[in-house]
Amino acid sequence: MGDFIIETKGLTKKYGEQYAVKNVNMHVKKNTIYGLLGRNGAGKTTVMKMLLGIVKPTSGEIRIFGKDIKNNEREILPRIGNLIERPGFYPNLTGTENLKIFAELRGIPQKDAVEKALDLVSLPYKEKKLFGEYSLGMKQRLGIALAIMHDPELLILDEPINGLDPIGIAEMRKLLRDLCDKKGKTIIISSHILSEIEMISDDIGIIDNGVLIEEASISDLKNKNRKSIGFCVSDTNRAAALLEDEFGIRNYGVSSEDKIFVYDFSCDVSTLIKAFVKNDIDVYDAHVYENSLEDYFKKITGGVGIA
Repeated sequence: MGDFIIETKGLTKKYGEQYAVKNVNMHVKKNTIYGLLGRNGAGKTTVMKMLLGIVKPTSGEIRIFGKDIKNNEREILPRIGNLIERPGFYPNLTGTENLKIFAELRGIPQKDAVEKALDLVSLPYKEKKLFGEYSLGMKQRLGIALAIMHDPELLILDEPINGLDPIGIAEMRKLLRDLCDKKGKTIIISSHILSEIEMISDDIGIIDNGVLIEEASISDLKNKNRKSIGFCVSDTNRAAALLEDEFGIRNYGVSSEDKIFVYDFSCDVSTLIKAFVKNDIDVYDAHVYENSLEDYFKKITGGVGIA
């Protein structure tokens, strides 16, 4: 296994004869946000629970911080913060009072741990508002404050934006990006909301029916699915040379021995076809592609879209 904060190999969980997660090979790089995207019931939460030792895998391997979690849980887990199931906060206590109870139960030695955690998530340290009076966004932020109170290197967050209004989503997005970019945290978040995973993540894993069917950087996925003109031609090398020499087009990509994609729309399709044919390059097909990430998700999952 390579140099990743988290790496799984063949990770599988069965309940009876039913696969909840099947043969997942996951790779999470340091100081990035990894978005685990899938519909409800796709296996996201089960994967996260296995990473945290809450659910035991049927088979497969999990390595976190370069070590097998099976034999090193006591060393690995204290370096992780998580928000999987909603914490049991007391509704009749303030956020500060709730966190102080957890800090004492967990034996967190730093006296300012609660204040620092609240400051990071933009919640007041000395406020009389009770947890039961919090908005959903405030409750989510308090949950993340609990997850980061012991200053972990890795955060595993299950659906942290679920149920939030647009303002709450934007605030959560900024919070998580700041934790990654300014505080050096590595973060895994799960979501069924494609647009939010696209906006917040560096890398993405798409899971469907328990199978991780795609893993790539957001930039690579966007490049793969941006608007283009696809040509199926007899000679991609000569076609590429003609694009550069005759039209000054360098924004293109060759995907196979007969397929070339042009991302520069300064010349129309008919002009390029004529130039190819004039230079004895056969054109078998030409098509304008305008796929979105939503279209791509539908394509690889073989089903309907995702929110």
